[in-house]
Amino acid sequence: MAHSRSPHTLPRTVHVALNSHKGPVNVARYSKGSAKYILTGGQDRTIRLWNANLGTEVKVFAAHGYEVLSITVSEDNAKFASSGGDRSIFLWDVATATTTRRLSGHMGKVHVVEFNKDASVVASGSYDASVRLWDLRAQSRSPIQVLDEARDAIQTLHVGATTIISGSVDGYIRTYDLRKGELRSDFIGHPVTSLVPTQDGQTLLAASLDSHIRLMDMSNGKMLNDFIGHKNDSYRCRACFGHAEASIVCGDEKGMIWAWDLLDARLLDPNPPPKVHSKLVTWTEYHPSEPDEFMTSSADGTVKVWRSSPQEE
Repeated sequence: MAHSRSPHTLPRTVHVALNSHKGPVNVARYSKGSAKYILTGGQDRTIRLWNANLGTEVKVFAAHGYEVLSITVSEDNAKFASSGGDRSIFLWDVATATTTRRLSGHMGKVHVVEFNKDASVVASGSYDASVRLWDLRAQSRSPIQVLDEARDAIQTLHVGATTIISGSVDGYIRTYDLRKGELRSDFIGHPVTSLVPTQDGQTLLAASLDSHIRLMDMSNGKMLNDFIGHKNDSYRCRACFGHAEASIVCGDEKGMIWAWDLLDARLLDPNPPPKVHSKLVTWTEYHPSEPDEFMTSSADGTVKVWRSSPQEE
């Protein structure tokens, strides 16, 4: 059975390839729960909804005037938010494929948007070096809080129950404790481009533009492990945890997908991995519940859904 596979092996067979974007695909997000659907955002200014099993395009969301850089999906899958070169956050209704609200205030492109748990607040991080928090229940179109401690562009965010964590081109990971009103800054020394916490909130996976992915202790900012071998020094290549958080998975600028054992940072086979995209891999995301599925998006214009072949099971 597929579910008995070792968590230390990576699905290596392309189940479906999604390729109707014109130009690079910057972000690809699974729907929540059983994750039957995928939302992709590209340089062609469109967001596309796909059936992940069939590889068919379900809807196109077209309102952005510039490239789409980030997507965040609500827990009930009824709405999502997106951002990019428009300097605004777009709120979307999935059923009608229309925008319900646009939030403006950033002075540069918005690299990242993330909902809180109940999608009542959305956080945005921008080229203007600020993080803005927006209350979606309020009538006001102004942010409820602006976090402006970063000295360079915000590339990535995580929104927790009481914390906001940002990664910036200035080389810092900043953890804001909103309840206590405290800020801790952890210096990585290189632009931080993706942050993904473990489900228990104890550790944080941080990718940076020095071809390193670091596992950090969220309580004190200490590095617990360091994953290397891939090439990532110029562009955002989002890293993620593999099934059951037993491994780390990330694409690189050569179009390869790398995997490491979480505990000892050992590169998993095949090492080196084959080149599976013709250009850099922009995003890697593991299926939230299936152990033998993850997806990658690339500057080559494709999104690939990977599953184990019968020989791997």
